[in-house]
Amino acid sequence: MERNPTTEWGKETMQYRRSQAKGATFFFTVVTHKRKMILCHDANVALIKEAFQYVIKRHAFKIRAFVLLPDHIHCILTLPENNNDFSMRWGLIKGYFSRQSMG
Repeated sequence: MERNPTTEWGKETMQYRRSQAKGATFFFTVVTHKRKMILCHDANVALIKEAFQYVIKRHAFKIRAFVLLPDHIHCILTLPENNNDFSMRWGLIKGYFSRQSMG
């Protein structure tokens, strides 16, 4: 049986179209696991800010706009002129937040 590229094991998977433009500005929406409303707690607000600062110091990017809601974030980020690796940056931000919030 041939596999449909939009499904995997009977579940729909996301189909991303990602720009490869270096130094571009991107809009993101990032949602918490199971849409849990964890981003409205003061400690987590401080922690998400800390996570962004940690990653920016190591892998530069600019925050053009940022909206923090209880279960998701909207933001517009600009990457450096010679770089397009937003996936790595998001992985580091999410990882930092997850590890610190579990400790």
